[in-house]
Amino acid sequence: MKIEWENIAGQKAKEIGKYIRRSFGLKRMKVFGEQIRHTTDLLILNPYMGILDPLLSGRSQSYRSILINRLSKMVYYVDEKEGVIHIAAFWDCRCEPLAQSEHLK
Repeated sequence: MKIEWENIAGQKAKEIGKYIRRSFGLKRMKVFGEQIRHTTDLLILNPYMGILDPLLSGRSQSYRSILINRLSKMVYYVDEKEGVIHIAAFWDCRCEPLAQSEHLK
């Protein structure tokens, strides 16, 4: 399996990283990046480890989510035919989930 980031997910992860750097410093931003890399490495080994996200049920994809840390979660789906894990969204858990899910099919 390989990982592919959708544009909106990558942009959101970068936004959160920039916020962390401004608010908490470079060291904390690097920790955040390592948390993301660790989680994606785990997903490659076990693509179905995330829970089926009940908020996103009934959509064209079976979206799963996995916590990166207490404040962020990654939303993804698995394409078995292509052998790809698509990172569809990156959410700030402090924000309204319905507003963050509007772009997902």
